[in-house]
Amino acid sequence: MGHKHLEFKEQHHTHGKQVRVNLALLGTLAGGMLLITSIIAKPIYGSDSDQAQFLAMLGALLLGAPIVLHAIKSLIKKETHMDELVALAIFAAFVTQEYVTAGIVSFFMLLSELMESRTALGARASIESLIKLTPIKADLLNSDGSEQEIKVSKLKAGDVIRVRPGDNIPADGEVISGLSSINEATITGESLPVDKVPGMQVFAGTTNLTGALDITVTKAGKDTTLGKVQSLIIQAEQTKIPIMRIIDRYVKWYTPTILMIAGIVLFFTRNIDYAITILVISCPCALILATPTAMVAAISASARLGILVKNVADLEVAGKMTAMVFDKTGTVTTGQLYVTKLTPADNIEPAQLLQLAASAEQMSKHPAARALQNVAKEANLDLQQPDNFTETPGKGITAKIGDANVLVGRDTFLQENNIDISNVENPSLHEEQGFSTLYIAKDSQCIGWIGMQDKTRPEAKQAIKELFDIGIKRVTLLTGDRHEVANRVAAELGCTDFKAHCLPQDKLAIVEEIKAKGHITVVVGDGINDAPALAAGDLGIAMGAAGSDVAINSASIALMSNDLRRLPFLVTLSRKTRKVITQNLGFGITFIIIGISSFKILTPEIAAVLHFAGSLIVVFNSARLVREGEGLTAEPQ
Repeated sequence: MGHKHLEFKEQHHTHGKQVRVNLALLGTLAGGMLLITSIIAKPIYGSDSDQAQFLAMLGALLLGAPIVLHAIKSLIKKETHMDELVALAIFAAFVTQEYVTAGIVSFFMLLSELMESRTALGARASIESLIKLTPIKADLLNSDGSEQEIKVSKLKAGDVIRVRPGDNIPADGEVISGLSSINEATITGESLPVDKVPGMQVFAGTTNLTGALDITVTKAGKDTTLGKVQSLIIQAEQTKIPIMRIIDRYVKWYTPTILMIAGIVLFFTRNIDYAITILVISCPCALILATPTAMVAAISASARLGILVKNVADLEVAGKMTAMVFDKTGTVTTGQLYVTKLTPADNIEPAQLLQLAASAEQMSKHPAARALQNVAKEANLDLQQPDNFTETPGKGITAKIGDANVLVGRDTFLQENNIDISNVENPSLHEEQGFSTLYIAKDSQCIGWIGMQDKTRPEAKQAIKELFDIGIKRVTLLTGDRHEVANRVAAELGCTDFKAHCLPQDKLAIVEEIKAKGHITVVVGDGINDAPALAAGDLGIAMGAAGSDVAINSASIALMSNDLRRLPFLVTLSRKTRKVITQNLGFGITFIIIGISSFKILTPEIAAVLHFAGSLIVVFNSARLVREGEGLTAEPQ
């Protein structure tokens, strides 16, 4: 009930804000029409006619009232806001019966504020579009096989649902039957569909393209990956980067300073229009919009590619990094073993060695067993069913294949079973290649070993090269694997250094050591066994976070896919965002200084138009960030 209540409140708040913005827009347009009518009435009834003055006053009241009321509320709450300056300008125009001036100033100020509100609502709309990805209803499968249409809000873990081609998936779950392709772009940012078979995970909000699937629900509602994406975007919007906090700190001095300048000008010139012009042109709309618009655009660009930034301050840190620390397995490598070498004993054929090992390992779920099955399938080998299968975790397996007793495992496992392995070539002769080795014995006789490697991701080398190209000074590889394996992977990727045989506490110590040398350090891992190191870095990035609560919660930034090209993009996006914010702030400050200096040239009406134009320039400059990273939607080469 609590989740539903919060969801209702959130939707109600968003809807209420949208209604207020729409009403404000309607009032602005109505006031604008009255002003235009008053200007048209002047040549008909005379410039000083009561009809023209009344229409102008009515339009100015309609336009100026929201600004004045908001300024009064801010003063009562002891808050500083730009509306105080505009309210004083409108009041001064009313006192001098310059109703058209008051109306025009109010009109363009309201347009600026509406634009700011629409910018915030635009970010909220992106979240609502995510919410709409989850269907309202789901087809629940009952125990008797019948289907029942229910509301998605009533789904719970353990329910079985059916999803037909073209439907969006209503909850996170596991496929129990059916074959299909799923478009997961909304979660991972990957453009190509992913084939799904029984046992694979699917996510709420993704689209089922080709076949019908029966899915066991594992998470529903706000607990789904999509639900976490929504909450993370909301959380990111509500945070502030240091540059925003600086503006907040000094804004309370801004209004009194401008009032003092306007007062001095009025005292010496005795011209109320000059003072009104200064008050209007100095309203810091461009400054207020400078940072939020850029951050919203950057968050939108990163979310499109499946990069979830929990706190916008973390986006700023990404651009300052000088060192990056990678976990090996599952981060820069695929996390899957591949058979790369067959070394049979004398009088044993390589195919015979592979067939025996793959047959014996059929009952195991170990990654090495899967690698043997895959290569045996590619070689079109006929495998025999094992009998008396026994697995010793971390060591190896025993099984009976036909009449033969077969052992597959580490060298120590065979030695424990009194099997001599000296009759085969020593794998240490190939240590520079970084093999993981499995020995195979048949009837207490070693018949060879099979070398396996965990391959690096196809885009990893390119991504690390790009990191160096954009100024990263150090790339460190950490792994719990052997020194030879770590050396091979680090050399293949071009890392500056590596550390093997790392336990979680060792990874933590190395990260602290790199930070102590003055580096801004970013740690990239899978978020499961790397949690201490992720937390210790200046920034923690979890790879392949889709569906993983641990990954999403342990890192500052979560990458929903495993595409390492997102990392240099993240650094570049951070730097461009900082550059755009600096441009916006520089423009805003310059605009105000030149505007105040030109108070004798500008009229209040022109000042209002220029003020609106300045806000537009800032918004359009920030909007350029939205299109960043469009080239990354393609698959890595």
